[in-house]
Amino acid sequence: MTDKDLYGGLIRLHILHHAAEEPIFGLGIIEELRHHGYEISAGTLYPMLHGLEKKGYLTSRHERTGRRDRRVYEITERGRVALTDAKAKVKDLFGELIEK
Repeated sequence: MTDKDLYGGLIRLHILHHAAEEPIFGLGIIEELRHHGYEISAGTLYPMLHGLEKKGYLTSRHERTGRRDRRVYEITERGRVALTDAKAKVKDLFGELIEK
């Protein structure tokens, strides 16, 4: 297993967490993840975003900002429910990881 395999789920949770706060876009979330110590390329991120959208956790739309057309992602109700469930599981796991 590679580190990317291990951290893929955590990155997806970060994406959902930030999408729950406000709409996100690719470069913005890459920069946000960098603040958390994740070095992720667009070639890794966009398939994750598309996968989360395909599963119904995110929805997207095209937005024009100046001369640039950007795809903006927002969390869906299904994504909010999944994030809430995941937070409980992460809290439980975190408790086990730091117990000893």
